[in-house]
Amino acid sequence: MDTKSLIIDIATTLFQQKGYKGTGLNEILKVCNITKGSLYHHFPNGKEELLIACLQSMEEAITTDIEDIFKRNQSTQEAIQAMIEKLATDFDREGTLTGYTFSSMVSEMASLSEPVRNACSNLYTKIQGIYSNKLVADGFSTEAAHSIALMMTASIEGGMMLCLTQKSSEPLKIISHVLPNLLKENR
Repeated sequence: MDTKSLIIDIATTLFQQKGYKGTGLNEILKVCNITKGSLYHHFPNGKEELLIACLQSMEEAITTDIEDIFKRNQSTQEAIQAMIEKLATDFDREGTLTGYTFSSMVSEMASLSEPVRNACSNLYTKIQGIYSNKLVADGFSTEAAHSIALMMTASIEGGMMLCLTQKSSEPLKIISHVLPNLLKENR
């Protein structure tokens, strides 16, 4: 792994665990075993530029994973259940949702930085687009698909936050049973 990828990988984990403000540059430097000069070589604008790179890396990983799940499953209902079950299983195994949670970064930084807000918005837009496209393929109108995709995104993101605060996968398990029923009702 090259130095820039290492910095992004480690900083992403630290930002998810401790938040943006709770993670100092010195901690990133220490864990990465690099100098301040090396960090600024790769991220000349510093910590905020690094956060945006972390969010973009998460965007790629998250959307690739979601797209793969949605391609493997015939309907939106099956895909959403498979995705949520994967999240719940990961939570039960690891006690966290490290690869998927960026909501804490959104709430911490989106109002303070337009570039960070845009990076977060792009990720949510891509996730909703994946859901919406599958819903349209399932026969929903474009307008209904956009609305349902927004509701799905909000439900799953909220469910992940509840899992973390309750230290239980139960909120996601409930959502995995409720969302498919809502899809049936909205046909």
